[in-house]
Amino acid sequence: MPLLLLIPLLLLVLLALWALLIPIGLIQRYRYGKARRRALPWAVALATALSLISLLLFFASAWVIGHWIDDAPVYAAAGLTAGCALGALGLVLTRFEDEARGLYYTPNRWLVLGLTLIVAARVVYGLWQAAHAWSDMHEGWLPRQGSLLAVGGVLLGYYQIYTLGLRRRLRRHARAFAAAR
Repeated sequence: MPLLLLIPLLLLVLLALWALLIPIGLIQRYRYGKARRRALPWAVALATALSLISLLLFFASAWVIGHWIDDAPVYAAAGLTAGCALGALGLVLTRFEDEARGLYYTPNRWLVLGLTLIVAARVVYGLWQAAHAWSDMHEGWLPRQGSLLAVGGVLLGYYQIYTLGLRRRLRRHARAFAAAR
């Protein structure tokens, strides 16, 4: 019998741990996102391929989820469009450094902060919706979750365009240093 009492306590501890780790994870994501990095050709190629696969899976799931969430593919496409525009803006605002050892880049800290705040705002909004879902049991909360797909589309679109632009810049860097030799 005491074991059965530990299960709800364990669930509460896990929920509290999750609530503490989300802000820490967002802060760490921001710190890493604005850091100066070296563009490694294999890593950029892998990131480009994996983000394309993620986009395909994202739209396939948005199409399936469209059965439960109103206009899910529309939200996903709108988020992807905004994310592509942000990715192009991110490439323009990124500081690139061509060195003999490789291409280094530093993403714009304000754009990284904005994307991190979008994720944080969506997490807070989701928690607010979950808290109010208990009082609105007669109305469905699931059909109103399209903004989750929009935020996912923004992040995926941003990352896809950013990695494609980084790949293009890396190729240009390799050609310039090959011609210099």
